Amino acid sequence: MHMTRKQPIKRIRAKGKSKPKRSRQSRSKIKVMLTVFFDYRDVVHYEFLAPGQIVNKEYYLSVMQCLRETIHKKRPELWGRQFLVFAPR
Repeated sequence: MHMTRKQPIKRIRAKGKSKPKRSRQSRSKIKVMLTVFFDYRDVVHYEFLAPGQIVNKEYYLSVMQCLRETIHKKRPELWGRQFLVFAPR
């Protein structure tokens, strides 16, 4: 049986105690880009883009080289194959 509560839960406080403060979320002024590569098991490689860095062919090439090294270390059974397929979905 599923019951929904329409009214908020009232907390019982001792006399003289103030209401607990609620934390507020603040938006970050720093934007971060995360690049993630994964296979059917789990995350193979991830990399954060440094603030102010631009994604260009040099950056992309360095990410691909790091990914290649990570696959060689984490997935040696895939490394022996003739090719790996990187397909965007």
